[in-house]
Amino acid sequence: MAEHRSATTTVIGPDTHIKGEMVFDSSARILGTFEGRITAKGEVEIGEGAACKASIEATTVIVDGLVEGDVMATERAQLNVKARVVGDIVATTLVVAEGASFIGHCRVGADALKNAPGREERPAAATEVTTRRASKPVVVAPVSVNTKTNDLEATLAGLEARLAGLGRRASNATETADNGA
Repeated sequence: MAEHRSATTTVIGPDTHIKGEMVFDSSARILGTFEGRITAKGEVEIGEGAACKASIEATTVIVDGLVEGDVMATERAQLNVKARVVGDIVATTLVVAEGASFIGHCRVGADALKNAPGREERPAAATEVTTRRASKPVVVAPVSVNTKTNDLEATLAGLEARLAGLGRRASNATETADNGA
């Protein structure tokens, strides 16, 4: 027979201001302000109107408020419509809703956690971001791409060359149309 544990969620109210380190054996919902470090074995939710200047590590991290700090989600990180995150995100799955704000770097996918700070260093897998104008969130999924610095620089140089070529073609097409008119 499977063991059943009662799921508990600790709520930090909107009128609460905490500095330090919080560790949760289950889940937490932050509605106030917090500065420091949050670690949870379950889900951490940063509610709308909440402000966290903190690094957050949990199984699942859901953001509706402001997070200034790094986020590590062993399963899923979710940035909802009003989310604002300034910091790096490491997660197995990343969901970003249209309207969310994210400034930082992200590592996403099954191997992303292996590259997290304090863990064994391996080349990071790049991510493919698909965006669309819809009410559904954007899911970032991993793709296997070699991201060595030289390869990345070569790829960027190639893209710059292509963009420059497109600009020249458009300019030539405009001149031809003007001369023929």
